Amino acid sequence: MLQRARALLPITLAAATLLAACGDDGDDGDGSSSDAPAVESGEAFPDERCAANEAAGTVTFLTGFDYAAAASIIDVITADANGYYDELCLDVEITSSFSTANYALVAGGQGQFASGGSFSEVAAFAQANDADLVTVMVDGRSPIDTLLLKPGTATELADLAGTTIGVKGKLPSSVEVMLLQAGLSEAEDFETVPVDGFDPVAHFAIDSIVGVPGWRSNEPGRLEREGVAFDQFDAADAGVPGSFGAIFTSQSFIDEHPTAAEDFVRATLRGLATAIADPDAASAAAVALIEAGGNPNFLSADSEQFRWRTEAEIIAGETPDGVAPGTPDIDLLTEEVETYAEIGLYGDAGAPDVEALVDASFAEGVTAEDGTVVWPAP
Repeated sequence: MLQRARALLPITLAAATLLAACGDDGDDGDGSSSDAPAVESGEAFPDERCAANEAAGTVTFLTGFDYAAAASIIDVITADANGYYDELCLDVEITSSFSTANYALVAGGQGQFASGGSFSEVAAFAQANDADLVTVMVDGRSPIDTLLLKPGTATELADLAGTTIGVKGKLPSSVEVMLLQAGLSEAEDFETVPVDGFDPVAHFAIDSIVGVPGWRSNEPGRLEREGVAFDQFDAADAGVPGSFGAIFTSQSFIDEHPTAAEDFVRATLRGLATAIADPDAASAAAVALIEAGGNPNFLSADSEQFRWRTEAEIIAGETPDGVAPGTPDIDLLTEEVETYAEIGLYGDAGAPDVEALVDASFAEGVTAEDGTVVWPAP
């Protein structure tokens, strides 16, 4: 689908841009520099650390779908709007992009941090291209995908045998797993056909299909606003593992600027917490950027408010007590990639090494025991 589309671009990168710079550049292994003083809650931000962050220069963050009020985008927008990066001496520039383009751009050094649709997306590109990508935040701990059906089509998934489902590119991995769990295999038990555009109302008017996949935070809201009835089967409700709203960087940037990497995560985690606490203010900040950029994807204030209210509720409900929202869970991510490896998402290579592709120590290292972000005095 359009927002942070899932189909990975067939991009081949020059080997020189993909070699990981894994040397020891003052990183003590917990995401912080051994040469820079630590951040203490309520204390002044250390001058040496400020200088190290300024030395990183402009930190470019690439959004996953314009300036949509979506997880892994709104975190950064909110942090920037509230001056959190400025307080940590970081010069962050937010650039509109798409998740499928971001993996190659960060691997090639054309962006320092970026939004990814899910951890599986990041892992699939990194493994296929031998890229040094590292996921440092994962907002959603379940798949965001849902299957939207015309009323009366099915009371249970097994009823979809012999039907045709419209897809934007391909079935999302979590929906494919959900259908497989119900004993339905694509091309054997049901068919898929491509649909044009990204308007679920138009898709529901196509007689030859019974429905389309979508995001819990997008298509259902559009259909409801247009008064179009639908039934819904969520991959998360079916127990399918997954994630949404990943933020990643490169190991090269971490090695070269460890304090900047850590403090970017610090500010972004605080931005996510702020966005969850006041979802309407956060979505309004996103809409302001959308409109300033000419709104090429025809997003609306209503769509973005629904999007972030939905995702904020999901993220808050899934995050355990004492854990900052956005902190990666290695066990859940391992279950995710192993499940998707079974349906061939990673090709013949099989499930990637999760611990090589995610670093939870940044988020864990900048939060207190109660899950709040350790923040210096103004």
